[in-house]
Amino acid sequence: MRILGIDPGLAIVGYSVIDKEKDDFILVASGSVQTDKNKSDSQRLLEIENDIQTIIDRYKPDIASIEKLFYFRNQKTVIPVAEARGVILSVLEKNSIVISEFTPIEVKQMITGYGRATKEEVARIVQMSVKYKKLPKLDDTLDSIAIALCCSRMRIAAGEN
Repeated sequence: MRILGIDPGLAIVGYSVIDKEKDDFILVASGSVQTDKNKSDSQRLLEIENDIQTIIDRYKPDIASIEKLFYFRNQKTVIPVAEARGVILSVLEKNSIVISEFTPIEVKQMITGYGRATKEEVARIVQMSVKYKKLPKLDDTLDSIAIALCCSRMRIAAGEN
């Protein structure tokens, strides 16, 4: 099973692709879509749409896992993030990709066993899970790997994998 993990945002969209093979998780690809803050929001959203489509075309995921918006301290960023998330969901739907959505607390709970785990704790478990020596520098990319792993583990727990 190939899973596309996505951490949505307008400035940065973290993405990763993992394969679940038997008891192993293999990190196939990870990176970010970074938009130019000097462009209009509509131009940035179009760039996100095009780049996510390119990722789908290249890696052909079976399922996608995306972070849910559940609470934002910064009211200034919640709308642009929601717009980017909407564009991403639309692209996934157009490609008939099954979508799973998780809050950050759900991801942390599934990855570490504790919904209030620190970034460092999540990073350590992610690194061990995908047997990757050097983790990505961007939190958004790391989060996308955790989101993909969460999806896979949820499917295993539900007897779907």
